[in-house]
Amino acid sequence: MNIFQQFAHFMQSGGFWMYPILLTLVTGAAISIERFIYLNKVEKVNKQIWADIFPMISKGQLKAALEKVKTSDSALGLMLTNGITRSLTARRQDEVEGALDEALMESLPRLEKRTHYLSTLANVATLLGLLGTIIGLIHAFTAVASADPAEKANMLSAAVGEAMNCTAFGLVTAIPLLVLFSVLQSKTGQAVESLEAASIKFLNVIRQLGATQQGPQ
Repeated sequence: MNIFQQFAHFMQSGGFWMYPILLTLVTGAAISIERFIYLNKVEKVNKQIWADIFPMISKGQLKAALEKVKTSDSALGLMLTNGITRSLTARRQDEVEGALDEALMESLPRLEKRTHYLSTLANVATLLGLLGTIIGLIHAFTAVASADPAEKANMLSAAVGEAMNCTAFGLVTAIPLLVLFSVLQSKTGQAVESLEAASIKFLNVIRQLGATQQGPQ
């Protein structure tokens, strides 16, 4: 019996509630893959934009930098677009800082999108496993009650073993989802911290250039 046949037998022996747990696992895996791809893309794009734009900002070429970055829909691109635009017209640095914070707040929902579902799915998988086990035990004891006394022990042992499959599968699903949730939370935090660091560096450069007083460069 190969691994696929073993898994099919495992699913069938666990009863109906194994399939909602399987759906939970597939959904969680799909969310995790999508989030990993998105966050890695964000990290790569932000690094590229910063490498291209920051030297121009450091030289005071704000209008040229704005023309190059304003077409980007990335988190850093949006933040730099807001910051540069405001720095060209604002008289106070806190106005520029407010524009950067506003852009960061707009980007946060995209960075955190769907990640929180993983912890919910992990809890759902655990509860579905327990529910499946309890229902399986109810059916087992109901069947054993009317069975031949000589067969009761064997029937009950087999039924309990099958019912416990739901609990096992629920935990097997929940544990990786919780680990993935923690990893994705960490990656999201790193992305936010990199944006905050870029914001501080941008403000420092603008302060050095005196762009808030000098206007367009």
